[in-house]
Amino acid sequence: MSKPKVLISDALSPAAVQIFKDRGVEVDFQPNLGKDKDKLADIIGDYDGLAIRSATKATAKIIERAKRLKVIGRAGIGVDNVEIPAATAKGIIVMNTPFGNSITTAEHAITMMLSLAREIPQADASTQAGKWEKNRFMGVEITGKTLGVIGCGNIGSIVCDRAQGLRMKVIGFDPFLTEERARDLGVEKVELDELLKRADFITLHTPLTDKTRNIIDAQAIAKMKQGVRIINCARGGLVDEHALLEALNSKHVAGAALDVFAEEPATSNPLFGHAGVICTPHLGASTTEAQENVALQIAEQMSDYLLTGAISNAINFPSITAEEAPKLKPFIALAEKLGSFAGQLTESSITKIQITYEGQVAEMKTKALTSAVLAGLLRPMLGEVNVVSAPVIAKERGMIVDEVLRAGESDYESLISVAVTTGQQERAVSGTVYADGKPRLVDIKGIRVDAEFGKSMIYVTNEDKPGFIGKFASLLGDAKINIATFHLGRVAPGSDAIALVEVDGAVPAELLAKIQALPQVKQAKALAF
Repeated sequence: MSKPKVLISDALSPAAVQIFKDRGVEVDFQPNLGKDKDKLADIIGDYDGLAIRSATKATAKIIERAKRLKVIGRAGIGVDNVEIPAATAKGIIVMNTPFGNSITTAEHAITMMLSLAREIPQADASTQAGKWEKNRFMGVEITGKTLGVIGCGNIGSIVCDRAQGLRMKVIGFDPFLTEERARDLGVEKVELDELLKRADFITLHTPLTDKTRNIIDAQAIAKMKQGVRIINCARGGLVDEHALLEALNSKHVAGAALDVFAEEPATSNPLFGHAGVICTPHLGASTTEAQENVALQIAEQMSDYLLTGAISNAINFPSITAEEAPKLKPFIALAEKLGSFAGQLTESSITKIQITYEGQVAEMKTKALTSAVLAGLLRPMLGEVNVVSAPVIAKERGMIVDEVLRAGESDYESLISVAVTTGQQERAVSGTVYADGKPRLVDIKGIRVDAEFGKSMIYVTNEDKPGFIGKFASLLGDAKINIATFHLGRVAPGSDAIALVEVDGAVPAELLAKIQALPQVKQAKALAF
């Protein structure tokens, strides 16, 4: 049997090349090839694996030419240079190394905070210009100051630890951070508004999602104390750069240190040149150790997959065998959508997730299904979550995940139920797969329904009173929103009821606000699947 063959088309550590060789994988190391798309397309058909960093663009055209390719390994977190749908369509596993840069990025955030506190870059430039402006650069101590950490995941938790070592008071906001996990980190868990009001320094460590985009905007800045300092080494787009500039000009914000920007490469930016701003060119992961770590990790992961079939940190597929895949595929889709449904309705810290498998589905590989539930549940807030990383992220945040297996006790051959417990409430949703292979919602909070998952939906909980449906439908008509399907359910006449409506196109925020304002409505949410 011939050895699997891997092409490395970007600059990876020589140690990674050696790992492939030691494991029995043939390796072709061409570190500059990634810049030549045409040449890469010409030779990619000879390889079983492609190991890359950011220079190589694994486009649909290149993937189409990759007749033997089984795995693409990205040494790093971001996979925006890989066309994942094209890879998935050809059965190519896409892997990354989501945790290899964590320490390096956390250290960069701490470095930026210290530089901001003492105006190090500005003082350096002044001194080297021969000015000796000792009285101009009056910094602040960080000892005893309050650091507000937005996002207490893998990187954020390291920042919390380092800041406490510097004798700072650390408060944290993260919808998925439990009280128990906060105690383990030594962090005071607070809501976002309280963090904004109390923090002397604010550092961001959250993915960029629809919920976190411009989380630091003019309204948020107005809630901050005078003289606050802001650090962003996470993602561009978390901070409204124009609002930040206005706050810097008014002296409400004393300074900002940014490693990421809304548009990158950032060759121009409204914040460039401001005396209170420190900028670096997305250096969060740029240390020798981090580059070495991710290179070694991807070499190990790709070797494992090519030699044994083991899958680690896959972006586009769970750990299941070829024989299991056809039967599991529709249930994986159901599990992820049930998790997404619950996740989009959950805004407070999750303490427990109970997933019940009933009937034939209980005999399948439920670990893969549970991973799919968690990925769907966490993705609305955390963005880059896949079926492999989701269980790790849930564990990091102190969530209890329980699987319950039962023989068939319902009206369905197979039933998956997801119950999410927070500090305020428990929410449960159930679904099944019919003979047509399509996932269906069959129960929401104990109310029977029968609904497919639409691309864009409106979910409403309301009091069951006459006239509500007419007013609701009128609002949609006035907004020129077309209804695709309309599903209703209730506990009993006059009691709690739900409406689940699939619509054509996105739901405008102003329409959702009008629905929420109806007197019978308790909750109105726009959902996307």
